[in-house]
Amino acid sequence: MGMFRSLHIHNYRLWFIGALISNVGTWMQRTAQDWLVYDILTDQDAAAMGIVMALQLGPQLFIAPWAGLIADSVDRRKLLMGTQAAMAALGVGLGLLVVLGLAELWHVYAFALALGVVSAIDAPARQAFVSELVRDDYLPNAVALNSASFNGARMFGPAVAGLLTVAVGPGWVFLINAVTFGAMIFVLVTIRQKELRVLNRSAPGRGRIRAGFRYVQQRPDLMMVMFAIFVVGTFGLNFAVYIAAMARTEFGTGAGVFGTLSSIMAVGSVAGALLSARRDRPRLRFVFGAAGAFGFACLLAALAPSVWLFGLALVPVGLFALTLMTSANAYVQTTTVQEMRGRVMALYFAIFLGGTPIGAPIVGWVTNAYGPRWGLVVAAASGFVAAVAGLAWVARSHHVRVRLIHPSPRRLKLTLAATARNTAERNG
Repeated sequence: MGMFRSLHIHNYRLWFIGALISNVGTWMQRTAQDWLVYDILTDQDAAAMGIVMALQLGPQLFIAPWAGLIADSVDRRKLLMGTQAAMAALGVGLGLLVVLGLAELWHVYAFALALGVVSAIDAPARQAFVSELVRDDYLPNAVALNSASFNGARMFGPAVAGLLTVAVGPGWVFLINAVTFGAMIFVLVTIRQKELRVLNRSAPGRGRIRAGFRYVQQRPDLMMVMFAIFVVGTFGLNFAVYIAAMARTEFGTGAGVFGTLSSIMAVGSVAGALLSARRDRPRLRFVFGAAGAFGFACLLAALAPSVWLFGLALVPVGLFALTLMTSANAYVQTTTVQEMRGRVMALYFAIFLGGTPIGAPIVGWVTNAYGPRWGLVVAAASGFVAAVAGLAWVARSHHVRVRLIHPSPRRLKLTLAATARNTAERNG
């Protein structure tokens, strides 16, 4: 039961159930939106999908400092009620446009941008709010279970969305997603407020945003984790582009297979999240090791000769991607002081998602110009770069060096001398 220990806490259990329902709807909308852009509003234009992703995730880069400060300064429960209601309203608006046959590509761009702004405010508050639901020693487990919920929803949401998109069209999928936000609003209203942890808030005054940046700059371990997350998040985690292009362009299949492939990858994602939930604390070696393994998995997917072998290769892609994301998220949260957590998490998500305006259009262009397999090669390269840079930093921070002892023409003996500057508990 250690894997699910956070579910013994009443408030977190409610949060988990509400998030699972909402996440199913979110994945349904993402799948329907991707297919709407790729196959209905354009002639299989991967670059247009990249632009949608850029608009939806780009605000994280620009709003993050203020979103983090808000999350550190106000009642996060009330803030989340507002952001969830706003996202539900956006789902209704786009859904009605599509159902009525009025939707054009620029409408999707506009709604993606609006959703990106709301999500940028929602993300740091939602991440930091988990620390009000559970104790610090339960926090890594709660973060991992959040990832399991999000990716468990990915197992069902895309497959259902694929079937509904074929049966009734993507507009109704957007409207259903709007209804699922009600689950999170209900949880936030009914949660036991007396059982929420009272955490330190950011003291009022000027310079609080700069203080968040200075805190991260003084933590080279956080800087390195965020570098790895930026590289992989920018060029590696554009799954909607890869899977849609491989399903439609490379293998000639339709929306149903696209949704099924997304669900298959979620199997690996859930496995990665649950394995992370078993660990007592996150370590840097899981972050950088998972980045390298993600690169190898993407190469296997790029070489897959058939659609079902491609689907099979997506399982380790999802597993190592989630191991990387969950380990990095939990490490940043658990090693950051409470009064800085909102701002640091906002910066984390800005770096993680804010690179998408750069990466998604580039990956879309590569996919259009050279084929979807080369798009996956770009993803693989991002994993290798993050792994090499991270492991090199660990070696340097531990003063790892190779020294030659007793040179001999017949036999050379090598010894590895390492002195840790930081503790093994902290730097993995």
